[in-house]
Amino acid sequence: MSSSSQETIASWGSAIATLFSIIGLVQSQPWLVSISVLFLCTSIGALFYARRQRLALNSARISIEGRSIDGLNLSNLTRTVSDTVIVQKVERVVTVQGSNLAINATYTGYSRSDDLRMIEFTISSDAAVPFANLSCAGYDLIADPNERHAIQPMLLGADGAAKKVGVPLLQPVRKEQPFKLRLKCTLPGCMQPGIDYYAAGLSFIQEEIPSSSVRLVFISEMPNWLRTYEIKEGSAALLGELSPVRQRRAIREYEDTAANVPGQSARVYVFDRSAAPRFQRGQPQ
Repeated sequence: MSSSSQETIASWGSAIATLFSIIGLVQSQPWLVSISVLFLCTSIGALFYARRQRLALNSARISIEGRSIDGLNLSNLTRTVSDTVIVQKVERVVTVQGSNLAINATYTGYSRSDDLRMIEFTISSDAAVPFANLSCAGYDLIADPNERHAIQPMLLGADGAAKKVGVPLLQPVRKEQPFKLRLKCTLPGCMQPGIDYYAAGLSFIQEEIPSSSVRLVFISEMPNWLRTYEIKEGSAALLGELSPVRQRRAIREYEDTAANVPGQSARVYVFDRSAAPRFQRGQPQ
């Protein structure tokens, strides 16, 4: 059943509830009033559910610069909101080299759970690289600040273009205790020439995350341009075009920082590497 049909049924339910309520009050029939309350509560629940489904479907049709953002679309359809942590800072370093994508993501915050043992990360791309082919390692930076003990992430749920992975902590974290967890992951063969993108999604129960940053590093093949889009309720809004903050002949870096970012949101970094300059090792820097 479509979300519009669900909303129509919910509206009819609300009208019926109002009618029963009026009749019950006029005739002083408590059972009619009770039925009306039941209808009204059911209708309100159906309306909220239909709206949530409609937003989810809309967010699964996002297209930017003529490209369907398939990785983010699939992630939106299967999104689950994390309610075990409060994240205060998100830091991402994303490296694009040829067809390979390397992600270094760090979450800093504190626990909402009495016994926090794992934190979830989302990995998405248009190419459905099997989890077994990913090179991934997690690090508990409070228990292991020097990254001496790599943690093997676990696949949670389906193994597709958008996958959820869990990184266990070396030591359980109690309620209101801090955590700092890092995930390093390389996705081979998932980037393509021409227009491509990286999507930085957030899915946490809190309204806002105080600090979020994304640093994009391009090696050998430089983008002709890089634009930032913000996803809101199934539509993409252009925030602007980023300029390099650091560059050498074979390396170019961009950075995007934001404060008070919605806890359930996404930014998409779209870039064009068609006819981009290529630099090989051994060339002057």
